[in-house]
Amino acid sequence: MKARIPLGLTCIGAAPMRTSTDEISLCGCYIETMFTMEVGTRLGVTLSLDNEVIRCTAVVATKYPQVGNGIDFIDMAQDDRLKLSQYIAERAKMSREITGAIPWLICRYQRAN
Repeated sequence: MKARIPLGLTCIGAAPMRTSTDEISLCGCYIETMFTMEVGTRLGVTLSLDNEVIRCTAVVATKYPQVGNGIDFIDMAQDDRLKLSQYIAERAKMSREITGAIPWLICRYQRAN
């Protein structure tokens, strides 16, 4: 789903990065950035959803040089996954009401908790 959500990224040996998502799902997000990261890079992710902060571990899944990265969430607390799910459901409902569209989500990786 298209959504601009403030995002903080940290990885060992690099300066923290502040950006925002271009798309989001329960399984990951896509960010547009000229400074792309290598596929397989492990990240600490902080999402700022309205009044909630969600933290998780992630891995870079795709790289489009000077365009952006696809990021898969690989470890997220159940409470945070619920908060993200509720946020996405609310946004999807608003989107359907405005456009009549049905949103879809794709998960490349799922981790059982």
